Amino acid sequence: MTYGAIILIVVFAPELRRSLEQLGTNKFKNFFGISTKSLENKTKEIIYMVVIAVTEMAKKKTGALIVFERDIKIQDIISTGIAINAEISPQLVCNIFVPNTPLHDGAVVISDNKIAAAACMLPLSDDLAISKELGTRHRAAIGLSKQCDSIVVVVSEETGKISIAKDGTLIADVKEETLKKILLKNLIIESKVEPHQNRKKKKETKLEVAEENSKKE
Repeated sequence: MTYGAIILIVVFAPELRRSLEQLGTNKFKNFFGISTKSLENKTKEIIYMVVIAVTEMAKKKTGALIVFERDIKIQDIISTGIAINAEISPQLVCNIFVPNTPLHDGAVVISDNKIAAAACMLPLSDDLAISKELGTRHRAAIGLSKQCDSIVVVVSEETGKISIAKDGTLIADVKEETLKKILLKNLIIESKVEPHQNRKKKKETKLEVAEENSKKE
């Protein structure tokens, strides 16, 4: 290796590091010629398969907690569970949450269109404003969605109702078609038109407004 090449590597080390940090993101994949369209189609397939599984579990009142990782990586959450790294299918998702089986407690985390891990532990929300009727799964879903941009789907084993947590807010009693639309909007459409930095800025603005309101009170 020539001295010139060494100097270039040293000078551009921060840029190289930032590029490597983008590994796994759509921009990085596009840079290497991986079609955004194929990624979108794959994500759509995953969404449809998860919706099928969730709807089936709701009918049987099988409790479930499914996390869709987005821009903010949640490796710390994934590492609390059992690594799976498997292709998604409705049958596999349903089997994971069968009661009294080794993986049914905790959450499944979907990362890069694969089931990264199961039986993952999520942070519980300690918000006193949350209804006491909501169980541990719902509190865990809200808790995680407050800390990052993940979308969390919950199936109640008490009622069989489906809920979605996003940005610390729980959308309760969601029907199959609505579930599909919300996931498509947040995992595909919004990711294209609203980059992570904008979402982060919006979230920070919400927090600042909430803090300002609390000071006034």
